[in-house]
Amino acid sequence: MIWTARLAQFSLFDLAAVTLLIASWLWIGWRIENPPAGRPSVSWLMADFRRDWMKRMVERDPRIFDSQLAGNLRQATAFFASASMIAIGGGLALIGNTEQLAGVAEDLIQDSAPAFVWEVKILVVLLFLSNAFLKFVWSHRLFGYCAVLMAAVPNDRADPLAYPRAAQAAEISITAARSFNRGMRATYFALAAVAWLAGALSLAGAAVITFAVLYRREFASHSRTILMRIPPESDGDTVS
Repeated sequence: MIWTARLAQFSLFDLAAVTLLIASWLWIGWRIENPPAGRPSVSWLMADFRRDWMKRMVERDPRIFDSQLAGNLRQATAFFASASMIAIGGGLALIGNTEQLAGVAEDLIQDSAPAFVWEVKILVVLLFLSNAFLKFVWSHRLFGYCAVLMAAVPNDRADPLAYPRAAQAAEISITAARSFNRGMRATYFALAAVAWLAGALSLAGAAVITFAVLYRREFASHSRTILMRIPPESDGDTVS
């Protein structure tokens, strides 16, 4: 009964906006990772470019450039993981001071609501940020695995283990990038969830805009056009 009474403090518009937010997040993630035939997403193209990279790495001597690039990828994941952790800490501190937040919101949008409502709204943001943090941490670890596999690739490309080992490194790198991209998408939708503080209509609008931005970047951006000019040589090929 207590939870029923508390949920009753949210309108149908609030529930619809939250549903739209979550549905947009899940669907765009699925579509990016499972693009329609003949229309690959940027993430899908980059997966094959990573396979090309590892094939070229086998032929490159020395491989200093490859090791530096792998290190830079790890640094990027570490940065975003740290940023997510700081944001989570700020959100938890804000939950403990929702009365002040309610006062600010009332001044800005002329809306008053119990502290529980503001806590739930902040909690939704924190859930997205927590998901992003976990994805970034796992991506960081996978890029570490990738670096080890890269170091294990024989220097002689005639070695029968050279290309299969490079293919292993490529697939781990692709998995790490997938986790990183999922963390970035969760971060984007966390920012969209902040709009709920201004009302259900603002949340719905932010969800739609975030969805549109992500779709455009993956399927209709200028960068994708450039990548498609000379598509990757690999087409899911993990060995040759």
